Amino acid sequence: MMEASRGPRMSAVMREGERVRPLELFFDLVFVLAITQCTALILESPSWGRLAETVLMLALLWWAWTAYAWLTSVVDPEEGGVRIALIGAMAALLLVALCVPDAFDDRALEFALAYSTVRIAHIALFLLASREDPALRRSVLGIAAGTGLGSALLIAGALLDTGPQIALWTLALAIDMGEPYFATAENWRLVPLHFAERHGLIVIVALGETIVALGVGADVGLTFGVAAAAVLGIVLVSELWWVYFDVVAIANVRRLVNAPPGEEQNAMARDVYSYLHFPLVAGIVIAAFGLHETLAHVDEPLDDVAAFALPGGVAIYLLGHVAVRLRGAHTWNRRRLVLAAVLLALAPVAGELDSLVVLAVVTALLAALIAIETRSYGPGRTRVRHAFYDDPPESWEPS
Repeated sequence: MMEASRGPRMSAVMREGERVRPLELFFDLVFVLAITQCTALILESPSWGRLAETVLMLALLWWAWTAYAWLTSVVDPEEGGVRIALIGAMAALLLVALCVPDAFDDRALEFALAYSTVRIAHIALFLLASREDPALRRSVLGIAAGTGLGSALLIAGALLDTGPQIALWTLALAIDMGEPYFATAENWRLVPLHFAERHGLIVIVALGETIVALGVGADVGLTFGVAAAAVLGIVLVSELWWVYFDVVAIANVRRLVNAPPGEEQNAMARDVYSYLHFPLVAGIVIAAFGLHETLAHVDEPLDDVAAFALPGGVAIYLLGHVAVRLRGAHTWNRRRLVLAAVLLALAPVAGELDSLVVLAVVTALLAALIAIETRSYGPGRTRVRHAFYDDPPESWEPS
């Protein structure tokens, strides 16, 4: 009897439900700190080089996070030994987050070792989950090769000067992220509703970090200009939320759920969520840096990097949406593409305008986009939203 009772606790229990479990949300709290540290990384010494380092760092963190989203779409994170192992991975991820501000300086090796621990723990848990699934086990072993090589390159790069370190870390990331694209997608396992919801929640996490940036940036006294920037800032964050969650997130979920299970559905999840949601998160984080600097310097133009961050970050976010729709629905979102181009054109002259004016212009442009899109959706918008939130997935019709 004792042996029988111990077995389930030392094994992985396959996921059956579609809802995100509390431990997954707890795991994401550590990722919140890591995102916040990325903002701190660029705030320490704003420059184009530091912006590139921040994007590289964010990409490394993103890939670690989305790997665990795949894992917990296969196994129940709160059953068996997975719970303890996931908490251990959280501890390693916390060490990663603590190293982020100095990862390109004197904590490079500590970051590489902690990050490699997070990635190797993910592979170990996936091997446990695939113990009775030979097809999934083959795919996991294929991904493990890229993870192992990427981790080795990270550790080797940490021993080099900054330039070679960045080059080697970029190569490590490319190998790690490229491996799933060439692995056999039909062997992966996926609970589509859970997977989509998990990525939607991480977008909210990134938006929450933007609000934190507003609060930190406002730590200069509450003048009229700061108050105006804070109000416009929360409106802008709300607009970014609206652009994703009003209709687009629903359409993405419906397309994923309606895709034929197996290779086609898994490939769509990989491309739309694991790959193309990264520009959404990166755009939000870059815009958060711009908002922070705007509140700190409301009545004066910003330096070139900070001036680019707000319109440029929102443009990257919109381009991510364009790419998501092109991959998922095979159509162009021309309105968002045009607005992204306008914002990129605004970026070079943003440094000539007071930062509050730039924030007002970006907020107004996004408001116009939302108004035009909402009007164009017509009654279909209400039907889509009610069908998603009120009806079970089995009742959804392909869209």
